[in-house]
Amino acid sequence: MPTAATPVRQLHPHAVTELLTTARALLDAFNGVSTHPGLLAQVPAAAAGLPDDIRHACRPVDTADGLFVLRGLPVDDEAIGLTPGHWSTAGNAGALHDVVLLLLSTVMGTPLAWEGQQDGRFVHNIVPSPGHEAEQTGASSSVLLSPHTEDAFHPGRAHLLVLGCLRNPDAVATTAASIRQVQLDARDHDLLSRPILPILPDDAYAEAQGYDGTPPPVPTVWQSPHGPTLRFDPAYTPLDEAPEEHRAAYGRLEAELSRVSVAVALTPGDVLVVDNDLVVHGRVPFKARYDGNDRWLKRSSVRVPGRRTRPQAERFEHGYGQAAVEAFA
Repeated sequence: MPTAATPVRQLHPHAVTELLTTARALLDAFNGVSTHPGLLAQVPAAAAGLPDDIRHACRPVDTADGLFVLRGLPVDDEAIGLTPGHWSTAGNAGALHDVVLLLLSTVMGTPLAWEGQQDGRFVHNIVPSPGHEAEQTGASSSVLLSPHTEDAFHPGRAHLLVLGCLRNPDAVATTAASIRQVQLDARDHDLLSRPILPILPDDAYAEAQGYDGTPPPVPTVWQSPHGPTLRFDPAYTPLDEAPEEHRAAYGRLEAELSRVSVAVALTPGDVLVVDNDLVVHGRVPFKARYDGNDRWLKRSSVRVPGRRTRPQAERFEHGYGQAAVEAFA
């Protein structure tokens, strides 16, 4: 897999200082609890006061790669403590970086949470967890996390996925592939634009998997105002139910995404921003340490107000009973 240069937006040291000062002030005002509702309510005003350098660095994705890395944020390895063994035991660990990610996400759009995932938090902890090694979720480690659109099963999925790295001692790579880089002929585009198969909820949404409703078929690839867009999660797509020609086209798309895929090994302080309408992401396999020094990412999901990249038919989907909650609604 290529390790082609990922677009990097270097944050100016003065802007970083202002960002961290703002995050610490918010955290201090709420006794260091990053999930306090009062803190969340103050995030929009705090984000509005950040310097133009931050706003420029957080501008929309502007290349066919469909992603970029914000670089220049410090991480105090001792201060963040040990990598949690499971998201549910993380508590307030790495709270400063929760707030930093919330501020950056608010500059980009509106953070969202899921009622059925990680207790409705707006910033998730992504860590390898014992007993989950072979799952197709962020808690896995020993298997390839297959390239996918984040929360592909749901019409309210994020436009942007934001991953902040706190620890990655083994340089475990996030994989990424953009639909704007692949080569598909017109026939494959036509086949894949037809709503033939559903995308089912993944293992992070146990309640959604038990939803009593007909799974809606959805298109895989379509044209948005600015170019091809995709909704893709082969691990949760019942491909054996599709006609042979559709399966073949889907296979060619998978092969193309694999061909153009790049590996991004984040270092502490890096923040990877992925356009979830253009890019499928995954993760290479690795051996979890379970000694408090494992890979540790913070994740937020962002909607971009006014963005018109989704088919109108999505508004009629039931979303398997799951509700996405916007931070400032």
